[in-house]
Amino acid sequence: MPNEITNKIITYTDGGSRGNPGEAAIGVYIQDAEGNLIKEYGDRLGIKTNNEAEYAAVISALKKIKALYGKEKTKKMEVEMRLDSELVVRQLSGQYKVETEHIVPLFMAVWNLKLDFARVSFNHVPREKNKDADRLVNEALDNEPARLF
Repeated sequence: MPNEITNKIITYTDGGSRGNPGEAAIGVYIQDAEGNLIKEYGDRLGIKTNNEAEYAAVISALKKIKALYGKEKTKKMEVEMRLDSELVVRQLSGQYKVETEHIVPLFMAVWNLKLDFARVSFNHVPREKNKDADRLVNEALDNEPARLF
């Protein structure tokens, strides 16, 4: 019998840069199938392109879910990833080839992380349906990075 799915997680991710490339950040909003918030966070990435930031958000979300639940539970888990980047969704769904050389390792990282879950799907949502993840990106970019001196 294939992996029996015992849990479904819906994750909204967004990545963005101010300038392309420019200062970049990710936003991740993880909820259960009923819409209850499990975890949300934003994080700065430094100088990246928009596409690098989008991929970084997906990678970060999958790693966070694995850290929250552990490998045994994630093997029976379905994760629905919702992004507003149509390009990244189509690449991760196998509809488009990844032809940008610096994106290939990010694509491979997502592909390898998917193996830890029963099922991972990637769905495009309009920007207005991705407001929480977008807000987290902007909050991360608006907060000044910590300074040593």
